[in-house]
Amino acid sequence: MATLGVRQLRIVLSSLALGGGIWSMHFVAILAMRFGIPVYFDVSETVASALIAMLMACLALLIVHFAQRTKVMIGLSGAILGLGITAMHFLGTSAIQGCTPVFSVAGFALAGVLSIVFGVAAMAVAFGMDREGGTLWATLIFGAAVTVVHFSAMSQTVFLTSVLAPTSSMQLGDSQIAIMVMLTVFVISGAFMLVGASFLSPHDPTEPIESKPAMIARPADGVAAVEFIAASALVDQPRFEPVSRVSEPVLRLPYERDGRTNLVPIGSVYALHAEGHYTTAYLDHGPVFCPWSVSAAEERLTPLTGFMRVHRSWIVNLALVTAYERSKDHGYCVMAGAQGLERVPVSRNRMAVLQEALGC
Repeated sequence: MATLGVRQLRIVLSSLALGGGIWSMHFVAILAMRFGIPVYFDVSETVASALIAMLMACLALLIVHFAQRTKVMIGLSGAILGLGITAMHFLGTSAIQGCTPVFSVAGFALAGVLSIVFGVAAMAVAFGMDREGGTLWATLIFGAAVTVVHFSAMSQTVFLTSVLAPTSSMQLGDSQIAIMVMLTVFVISGAFMLVGASFLSPHDPTEPIESKPAMIARPADGVAAVEFIAASALVDQPRFEPVSRVSEPVLRLPYERDGRTNLVPIGSVYALHAEGHYTTAYLDHGPVFCPWSVSAAEERLTPLTGFMRVHRSWIVNLALVTAYERSKDHGYCVMAGAQGLERVPVSRNRMAVLQEALGC
C-alpha cells in the first residue's frame, strides 16, 4: 500500500519522466535539422528548458493527485502541462547559437493553443477513463502533443545567420546534446520502471488474505442488529441488503492526513475510487487518501457491509446512493452529499445486479 511519501516519490519520478520526455523529443528533432553552418547550444538556456518542463509537469501532477479532482482542476493541470511543452520549446530553441531564431506572434499563439488542447485532452483521458486504458491513450496523446507543438512552432520560426560572436562561453555541441538526450532517456526508463512496478503487482505482499468472520449490519425494528457470519458462507449468494447509515458502525475506514492515520465510520463513506495501488475515499468533506487497494477494499466491504463494486475502479455505499441514471449503455450512481463527487460510473455488466440491489 502506498504511503504519502511513496505517492510524492512517484510524482517526482513521473515529473522527471514527463519533463525529460518533452525535452529529449524536442532536442532529437533539433539535432535532425541542418542549418548549413556550425551551431552550438547555450548551457544555461538548455538546462533551464529541461527544468521548466519538469517543474510544470510536477505542478500538473500535484494538482490532479492532491487537489480536489474536478473537471476544472483536471483542465487546469492539462493546461499547465501543455504550456510547459510550449515554454520548453521556445526556451530550448533560443539556446541555439551560431544562427538566430526569430519567432512570430502566430507561432507563439499556435503553439500555445495546441499545447493546451492536447494537454487537457491527455489529462482528461488519463483521469477520466479506466486506469489501464486511460494511461495508454493519454501517453499517445501526450507524445502527439510534443510532436505537433514542436513542428507547428518551427513552421513559424525563421533562422537568420548571426554575425555576432556567441554571447556565452559555456556552449554545447551536437555530440554533447546527443549524450544528454541519451542520459535523459535512460533516466526516463528508470523512472518508468520504478513508477510502474507497483501497478504490475496484483497484490501487496504485506497484506494478508485470509478467511475470517465478518460482520454485517442490517436494520431491524429501527435498531442496528449485528450478526457475525463466515465470509465463505456468502460466496454463492448473489443478493444482499444495503445497510443503513448507523450511529455506531461495525467497521472503520483508515485514511492518511497530516502525517497520521485517521479512522472514519464506514457508514459515512460514499465511495472509493482506485488510484493505482491505493484508493481515494469520498466523505462529506471531500476526498481523502485511503491506504487500502481496491481489491482489499472489496474484500473488506462487499457484500457484508452494504458496499458494491460497480465498476473496475469504483466501490459505492449502496445506502448513500440517492439516484440511479441510465443513458443508453451507460449507468451512473448519483451520490448527493459527497463533496467533489457527483456521479459514479457503472459498468455495463454490473447494471442489472446494481439495479436489483437498489430495488429499482
